[in-house]
Amino acid sequence: MQPDNESHSPLGDLIADAQEISVIWQLAILFASLGLAWFLQRQFRQHDPSRQSTSRTLNISMEGMSRLMFPLFALALVIPGRWVLHHWHSTHVLNIVIPLLFALALIRAAIYMLRRVFPSQEWLRPWERFIGWAVWVGLVLYITGLLPEILALLDDISFHIGKQRLSVLLVIQGILAFTISILGALWLARSLEARIMDTGSLDMNQRVILSKISSTILILAGVLVALPMVGVDITVLSVFGGALGVGLGLGLQKIASNYISGFIILLDRSLHIGDVVTVDNRKGEVTSLTTRYVVLKSDDGTEALIPNDTFITSTVVSQTYSNHRLRLLFPIQVGYASPVEVAMNIMLNAAKKRPQILPHPEPVVHLKEFADSGINLELIVWVENPEGGVLRLRSGLNLEILSEFQKNDIEIPFPQREVRLVRPARLES
Repeated sequence: MQPDNESHSPLGDLIADAQEISVIWQLAILFASLGLAWFLQRQFRQHDPSRQSTSRTLNISMEGMSRLMFPLFALALVIPGRWVLHHWHSTHVLNIVIPLLFALALIRAAIYMLRRVFPSQEWLRPWERFIGWAVWVGLVLYITGLLPEILALLDDISFHIGKQRLSVLLVIQGILAFTISILGALWLARSLEARIMDTGSLDMNQRVILSKISSTILILAGVLVALPMVGVDITVLSVFGGALGVGLGLGLQKIASNYISGFIILLDRSLHIGDVVTVDNRKGEVTSLTTRYVVLKSDDGTEALIPNDTFITSTVVSQTYSNHRLRLLFPIQVGYASPVEVAMNIMLNAAKKRPQILPHPEPVVHLKEFADSGINLELIVWVENPEGGVLRLRSGLNLEILSEFQKNDIEIPFPQREVRLVRPARLES
């Protein structure tokens, strides 16, 4: 057995070990571990579910996980190999390789978590490069033996807050611990939310509220874990809770009301995505339900973010509450000289040609009233999915009716006034 030689740094140990026979055994273990890790990574990529999935989020997640597998597999193989080899030979080469693999795994894990927590964010790229450079610089300092001296120097730079001594090293450690804890909680919340939203046995409202509750609990747990890491006593949260109660009673009452109303809406299932509602003189389709507001999309494409408490305190007119069948009215006026029966048949036939219009209840046309400028007709139809585009249906149906009216010489009148001269004025000479 050949004991390891002590040196000032791992790099010095490596240089001293380069001429010994043990380096061959270490390289053999290293190359075998890297080759087997590469093979296991390929097997993981071939059997991951993202290859058959159409979800972009899942594909990104599994791609990041696949990249992380290589250094993890390599570490899982190199560490036992070093443990076995050190009984007979020195392991200075493997002692440097393990931090390298650990640094690579740390970088890829950090990038994976950031992209998972903040998907499709361009501002993440500078932070990803910063994390990579920071880890590699720390690794170089460790290999050269300079890291302990730099850590000691950062610890010597200190200041006092009251009776508490704080050093630069302690502040950096606290920030890192807090950031890692919060990111871990957000990552778990995102993963759990994705699984809940993919559960087909639950209603959409139930999925949303379960995902929000689970995310809130995990983030709160992450904060409670992170606060002691930066030296904050959790008992002070009782004081903070009292201050929060006062804040809710004063300035945060409206915000709290919106969040509570959001949970009520999700629990009682009074609103669903795709519903067509009218509230506060705004009509539109519900496209998103959050814990703070509801998104209504009108026929012209504009979106309104309405606070949740509006749906609790105001009267909501829903056209799709019991079912998604929606009644549409098409008022049309024809001239008195036009054949009314022909016009009514044209309107009825045009409606029956549209696949979006339901055959039951069947479309009907009524002669509504005799107006000043013409005869008012009204076409009544029913559609199954108003989210499919009501404005497009109206436009297409009106164009077809207008075309048929022109072919049959049916007049669409405009306001007219008939002026009669009862007694012509005499011209005075």
